[in-house]
Amino acid sequence: MKILLLDGNSLAYRAFFALPTDMATASGQVTNSVYGFTTMLINLMKEQRPDGLAVVFDRKEKTFRHEAAPEYKAQREAQPDILYQQIEIIKDVLDACGIVRLEMAGFEGDDLIATLADQAERSKVEAVVVTGDRDSYQLVHDPFVKVLYNKRGVSDYALYDEAGIFERTGVTPKLYPEYAALRGDPSDNLEGVPGVGEKTAAKLINKYESLEAVFDAANEQTPKLAESLRVSRERVLRNAHLMWLRRDVPLQVDVLNLVPKPDMQQVRSLFNQLEFKTMFPRAMDVFGPFIDERPMAEEVSSAITTEIVVERLDKREDVTRFLNRAAGFSQRTMLPCWSGDGRVQDLVGVAIVDNGAESRGVWIDSSVLRADDLISLAPFVTHDAKPLERWCLSKSETSFEVAFDTAVAAYLLEPQEGRVAASVVLERFGSSSVRMPESIPAGQLSFENTEDAVGRVAAEVLAIDAVVDSMAKALQEHGAMTLFVDIELPLIPILARMEHVGIGVDRVRLQEIADHLTHEVEILTNELHALVGRDFNLNSPVQLRTILFDERNLSPGKKTKTGYSTDAATLEKIRNQWPEFIDPLLRYRELEKLRSTYGVGLLEAISPDGRIHATFNQMVARTGRLSSDAPNLHNIPVRSDEGRVFREVFVAADDCELVVADYNQIELRCIAHLADDPGLIAAFTKGEDIHTSTAARVFSVAPAEVTSDMRSQAKMVSYGLAYGMEAFGLSQRLGIAVDEATEILESYFAVFPNVRKYMDDAIDEARKRGYTETLFGRRRPIPELNSSNFRIRQVGERQAMNAGIQGLAADIFKVALVRLQHTLDREQVSSRIILQVHDEIIVEAPNSEHELIERLVLDAMKGAAELRVPLEVNLAWGESWAAAKS
Repeated sequence: MKILLLDGNSLAYRAFFALPTDMATASGQVTNSVYGFTTMLINLMKEQRPDGLAVVFDRKEKTFRHEAAPEYKAQREAQPDILYQQIEIIKDVLDACGIVRLEMAGFEGDDLIATLADQAERSKVEAVVVTGDRDSYQLVHDPFVKVLYNKRGVSDYALYDEAGIFERTGVTPKLYPEYAALRGDPSDNLEGVPGVGEKTAAKLINKYESLEAVFDAANEQTPKLAESLRVSRERVLRNAHLMWLRRDVPLQVDVLNLVPKPDMQQVRSLFNQLEFKTMFPRAMDVFGPFIDERPMAEEVSSAITTEIVVERLDKREDVTRFLNRAAGFSQRTMLPCWSGDGRVQDLVGVAIVDNGAESRGVWIDSSVLRADDLISLAPFVTHDAKPLERWCLSKSETSFEVAFDTAVAAYLLEPQEGRVAASVVLERFGSSSVRMPESIPAGQLSFENTEDAVGRVAAEVLAIDAVVDSMAKALQEHGAMTLFVDIELPLIPILARMEHVGIGVDRVRLQEIADHLTHEVEILTNELHALVGRDFNLNSPVQLRTILFDERNLSPGKKTKTGYSTDAATLEKIRNQWPEFIDPLLRYRELEKLRSTYGVGLLEAISPDGRIHATFNQMVARTGRLSSDAPNLHNIPVRSDEGRVFREVFVAADDCELVVADYNQIELRCIAHLADDPGLIAAFTKGEDIHTSTAARVFSVAPAEVTSDMRSQAKMVSYGLAYGMEAFGLSQRLGIAVDEATEILESYFAVFPNVRKYMDDAIDEARKRGYTETLFGRRRPIPELNSSNFRIRQVGERQAMNAGIQGLAADIFKVALVRLQHTLDREQVSSRIILQVHDEIIVEAPNSEHELIERLVLDAMKGAAELRVPLEVNLAWGESWAAAKS
């Protein structure tokens, strides 16, 4: 017989901090901890196959440990209310599953687990303790009691027997409490012997075999350690007593009677309330054997699972025959399978739904697959079409039309999730479950066994085919179908083509810049080493702390968990204490980041064709903004001379130039439109310098009297509002007192009162509805607004203020990209969009198309939206990005 003993508080805590707090129901109930805990529970049941289990919880009352040591756990901050609320829901889940749960006043959950583990050992029952608390190590006793230790997240576990505990700690489970007392336990606020770490503690305990003997032999140690042992003896011996887990809690439960008694109807109802849309089939799989009502079990099981058949096509004539038949399918659904990170060269094959046969998938291996095959079936349904688009472009220079992309649809419906795997989409939006191959975890593909991978992808493509209608209905209900069809879907092939084409790089110039930075970094390194009088690692916070605060005795700034901070903000505050060292150190950090990230990083990113092919993401930012990675071309530095020089390396192809078109102050124009503020609208309509105009109004001076400082402050306020900045943030940005920043903000709102009203209304509306919504229908859920925690609510308010502004700007930019590409296609020009950076579009155009392309770009961008203020675009040409921007 085998039982599981779960530490409920520990696992709920780990789940809460592993998953985003914006996982919430439509009513605003945060569910991240419940979801993570339930997922762990089901996975444990599936993997461990226990005959019984119990879950223990701590109570709020103090225990005997608090009475014996007032400092016990005193350092722990109160956990968020949204976590405590979810623990009660977790208990409801356990009750519905018929799982024994235990708690007792005066004792911690660990004591209850220890008592049950002791019972199990005496009854010769195998017990696996599941926890993230290392105190449980003392319970391990071969062959009956093991610990499944949750190292982090919701899936990273280590199973320890006695040998595992010794390997992990250096001591046996029996000696663990004395070892822990000697070492100290910061998580419980119990201090050990000063200067004794894990290795020394293990060495002493193993040598003397008891804590008393270690203290009795203090005189045998070094003078420093001997003194530490003498002064801490009484406290550490007391702590050791507290660390021993009680095994005599008077529990009215028998380990032989921990069999679950689930009420699956109640489980299904609760999961529906929590909006865990396909959690129930997984729960049914693991709790089915414990159900007494067999008809109900069979009915549910047969309704939620379907075994699939996969036909593998590995001959070209078979592929052609199937594709001819598939051309007549009412809905064509396919899913690619990638062997690596999804790059174009790593396609293993595609799975396609055979609409002519029930629960049947067709697998076409990449060795017999052609790009024209996929293009001939377009438009089709898939999940995350862009990598497949890019693969087709690499083979045929042709992209295809997407009928429906479940990844993009999921992003619009739940933007807080970001880009998600197909398995996660099915979990969120599926109403049925296809039985997946058991050997591969959901969402992962292992190509050590191709058959398993084929089975997995075939199962997922059938499930995706079934979920399209429900996702389309959800998009309609959210008012996001137009956004999906007219903007997001057309954007997929545009981004794929940008990735495929890439941007040209002057490798020689880039190498010159990298070499120059390397030289400058070496000079600064030698200078700093000379100042200290020895070599040291400039990138080591530990060594810097020693030099700054121990040797030089500078007054430290903020303290982190590992010691005093050496971050840039701290160094700026203390630079006047040792400017000869700190100034070149800050300079070193700036240049070293440029050297490593952009000098070396960009050189490594150049492809054999002499171009950089970055990735562009449309499913990452919650506001709808596009992002870039591998490499991140959005972060090419522009604030310093050394950073701006990197734009020189991005160049046009032969006989071409780059046209760089940048929206002029689009966020501020969005604020003017959304707030319908007469002052802002008038300034933009007249074509005034908006920052000078704003400063003149805020500081009550004539435009000619506006100083550069006034303009900078006005500019900071204007852009800060677009990101929900408040007085404290403004004071930090401008280096002024909070009171002064408050006065500036109040002056701004007095001049532009509709802006304040818009901000307040945006928060109120988001709180009522649970989300913000742009003019194009893009929703962003903000469950933080309903939190009982003040700080979390403040975060939600800032998000509500800026989501409409940022979201509208993002939508306008995406519309501009789609309009421009459609125009380029219609005109059949050679010019091509090669890069997007923030509000900037870069087109590579032959010299012969200059005049036409300039007109097309301006028309596409200026006509992307009808606002109360005109959309203005700055446009310039150059042989390089730098030349155009200059």
